[in-house]
Amino acid sequence: MTGSPRSDAEQGSSEGRNLPPLRLHVPEPPARPGEHADFSHFDIPAVDAAQRPDETAAPADMRDLAYGLVRVLDEDGRAGGQWNPGLSPETMLKMLRAMALTRAFDARMFRAQRQGKTSFYMKSTGEEAVSIGAATALARDDMCFPSYRQQGILIARDWPIVDMMNQIYSNRGDRLKGRQLPIMYSAREAGFFSISGNLTTQYPQAVGWAMASAARGDTRIAATWCGEGSTAEGDFHSACTFASVYRAPVILNVVNNQWAISSFSGFAGAEATTFAARAVGYGIAGLRVDGNDALAVYAATKWAADRARANAGPTLIEHFTYRVEGHSTSDDPGVYRSAEESSQWPLGDPIARLKQHCILLGIWDEEQHAAMDMALSQEVRDAARAAEKNGILGNGLHHPMESLFEDVFEEMPWHLREQQQQMLDEWKAAGL
Repeated sequence: MTGSPRSDAEQGSSEGRNLPPLRLHVPEPPARPGEHADFSHFDIPAVDAAQRPDETAAPADMRDLAYGLVRVLDEDGRAGGQWNPGLSPETMLKMLRAMALTRAFDARMFRAQRQGKTSFYMKSTGEEAVSIGAATALARDDMCFPSYRQQGILIARDWPIVDMMNQIYSNRGDRLKGRQLPIMYSAREAGFFSISGNLTTQYPQAVGWAMASAARGDTRIAATWCGEGSTAEGDFHSACTFASVYRAPVILNVVNNQWAISSFSGFAGAEATTFAARAVGYGIAGLRVDGNDALAVYAATKWAADRARANAGPTLIEHFTYRVEGHSTSDDPGVYRSAEESSQWPLGDPIARLKQHCILLGIWDEEQHAAMDMALSQEVRDAARAAEKNGILGNGLHHPMESLFEDVFEEMPWHLREQQQQMLDEWKAAGL
């Protein structure tokens, strides 16, 4: 008896058995602990390779900029190319000082955590140009929606470092009353939106703020930052959609420092394409920038800011940089990456590069730089002593317990007033 004809699905299944088995690709970093660090696969174009389009150009006309690298400073510290912003000596030296102050601040607070004065800290070593260059290019009243490694924005905007230390210590001088984790600053007066421990929540917040600014006919724009690993979050993509559709006056910064805690950038998609290329699919202008070149960061941010103010829409900027030290004080990078990586990073150190450029111009020298470092170290030390007088971790309750119920509602509802009074009565009965 003749069998019935096989269906197309059955035939396809049978034929598939003759094919090689499928294999899942798992990204691997270039080097693991104990191995030689090699960045030779990175394509570092010449300074004059990136064209600078008009700020109002269509995103489709600048597609190549999402795959190249905007640079201003070359390996010898000379500035060149179309993106050279031609900054005044005063502005460059101010940026250099702000980056050096940020590094000195980080070093002091890292030491404070190791001494048990606070529970947690995150340094931005090697990434100072990302925040300082951007903050210098933005207007003072533009609203910044940072991630947790942009403390340089506050420092560039001359925010008191004592106030930042008070927040880290959650002491009596902490304006946030101990309600935020250390380093999650909030300074409305400095245009610095509250940092969130939940990754990339600030992206849709920034886009929404920018849309509101446009709807009101204001002149202020928004800027936001996240790490390359956070581009996998849904909030990132929702923000890009709204920014594109409504041409929100916002700058979307992706800080590609090669590592998301212990996961290297390949897990976020770096093997397939650049992070600036995320902009292409959304019809957004995309720039990939040398994140260790403060002048390039300034130039790209200024271009994007001018574009936003011209109602030409948002810009996504990938800052190609490197996280020199651990993700935080809770992290040991030695267990997941080569010890050579930070010294082999091909784009150098942002402070050293800007210093070299200023020396070449004759506006700075090694003696002045050493004197500045010493003065900044003393400034940070004095600020730490002043902050520690307000208290440190574990040496007492720095804010009244009843403040737990405050600042949530403009007018505290009755049930919270009752709960607050109940707590106070119980504390009094317990003799506390």
